[in-house]
Amino acid sequence: MAVINQHSHDNEHHDIVPNVRHHGQGGTLGAVKIPDGVYAKAGIGFADASIAPQAVYNGGFANATEILIRIANGGAGQSGLIGAWADAFIQASVEDGIAPFLIAWYLGDTTESLALLAAGSVDIAVTYNEAAEEQLMATGAAIRKEYGFRDHFLLAGPGSNPAGLDSENDDILAMFNKIVYRGNADLVAPPSAGIPPTRFLSRYDKSATNIKESQLFITIGQVPWGLVYSKWYHQYPRFPIQALNAAYLLDEYTLTDRGTWLSSADSVTFAMVIYKAGGDEDPSDLLLNPAHVLLGKDVDAENESICSSFMDWVIAEDGGQKVIREFKKNGEVLYSEAPKKS
Repeated sequence: MAVINQHSHDNEHHDIVPNVRHHGQGGTLGAVKIPDGVYAKAGIGFADASIAPQAVYNGGFANATEILIRIANGGAGQSGLIGAWADAFIQASVEDGIAPFLIAWYLGDTTESLALLAAGSVDIAVTYNEAAEEQLMATGAAIRKEYGFRDHFLLAGPGSNPAGLDSENDDILAMFNKIVYRGNADLVAPPSAGIPPTRFLSRYDKSATNIKESQLFITIGQVPWGLVYSKWYHQYPRFPIQALNAAYLLDEYTLTDRGTWLSSADSVTFAMVIYKAGGDEDPSDLLLNPAHVLLGKDVDAENESICSSFMDWVIAEDGGQKVIREFKKNGEVLYSEAPKKS
């Protein structure tokens, strides 16, 4: 992966903390304005803040200098997929006679990425909540939407399994119900020594993962975040890799996704258990996590053609979908191709 600009490498969290710039800080390649009220979880409480790219990709062409495509995304950027897409598209474009150029990736969860797109701060957003995406299409802030790939949610937790989840016989709603029941019970009568109390870690950050877990709780008639919020419901507004690491350290259940799981340290995933995972067989699977690619309406006129070409390429069998088929972490393919259009 050809990365030419990234968070300073002396920051160990360069891939999980947004590269936010305060007003008045020196210029950074590709820095764009943050819409007011976005990135609150990153502690942004000032006007005129900007966010610089988490990484800028050149496809291996050191002579590329100009950013033509700006993409916002969270988990797939952290896993490296956005970079793999960027490098492959740049290389394909150069083969077609286009001069080498750059693609910038901006770190944001689904809500943040859609806000950046609506504000015209980025050209493309790769996001995971169809209801929110359709609202952006309805307002005209996004003018094209394509199914990019399929990720999958996972319910993971400690091997001690204090809630007694049964992977073979419980569906995901039954598991969430057990977490609620056992979490409440453990507050009244703590478990025996050596067994952690049942707790659930929520990213609580308006991300697609937070929205999905909220849907699951609401489906079983529970709102643990309501005042007075349930003490077993741990609100931890961080990005995916940080959240999974915290759940591991604290012996808590959490909802994550396959891309994050395979991109996390072995020390984390070897110590935890996946109790339920989404699949591709059933389009209505509650743990299926579709990723859509949205094109904004405010793309600079001179970049409209290349951004439209990216949208075409990302769904092409020999383009973006080939990258999906071949993209691996630790020897495992992270994502599934988008379903074929009927």
